[in-house]
Amino acid sequence: MYTWYMSVLHVFILSLIEGLTEFLPISSTGHLILASKLLGISETNFVKTFEIVIQLGAILAVVVLYMKKFLNSLSLLKKLIVAFIPTAVVGFTLYPLIKDVLLGSSTVTLDALFWGGIALIGIELFLKKRNGSVRSNEIDYERITYKKAFLIGVFQCLSVIPGVSRAAATIIGGLATGLNRPMATEFSFLLAVPTMIAATALDVYKSREFISQTGFLTLFAGSVLSFIFAMLAVKFLINFVKKHSFIGFGIYRIVLAILFWIFVK
Repeated sequence: MYTWYMSVLHVFILSLIEGLTEFLPISSTGHLILASKLLGISETNFVKTFEIVIQLGAILAVVVLYMKKFLNSLSLLKKLIVAFIPTAVVGFTLYPLIKDVLLGSSTVTLDALFWGGIALIGIELFLKKRNGSVRSNEIDYERITYKKAFLIGVFQCLSVIPGVSRAAATIIGGLATGLNRPMATEFSFLLAVPTMIAATALDVYKSREFISQTGFLTLFAGSVLSFIFAMLAVKFLINFVKKHSFIGFGIYRIVLAILFWIFVK
């Protein structure tokens, strides 16, 4: 009974972390890996699959919140497909490396958290020297050309490295192409939908031999919980970026990495 209870507790904690961090530029995957290490959860094939699949629950929060934008803008859908293509190619090609080598590596995760924090701070300091639309909160997807969408997708490819953060990579990509913070953040939310649906489908198919009926129930429960917590995180972030920069997130990443290097690793 104790082991069963702890497994339920682990599911709740990891789902909470996933839901709250998926859309923040601090790496949900990195936090899941580090949390698993702290909780003493072995990085088995099923645990790695769990960490990927519960992201789908978080992504469904975006589908619910932004359903009208998906349904009412064919142009936006086309741009999301263009942005998704680079990640699809890289993710499918490097799947064995990602699953067997990168996922579960605290060393890779901490390095990526640290340098990703440096990158967030760097891009914000650079943008402070620019004047113009980056200070506006207006969201107009007509300003995102197909070229910009593709470049944001190229940035997203970096997120196959745990600790980089899909959200951070795409937001930095958006800011680098001239989008303001709210638009870069919201486009990052929307791009997560095709990206994570594809990643989840691929991993479930590849890992089907490790998933029992009980395993499916665990994945379902984790996805539902991450969906609930992600609804809160999305609403928080879109309001946060209208008034604040991402420097605080960059500092958080750096501090977290240093603390783990000193006390845990």
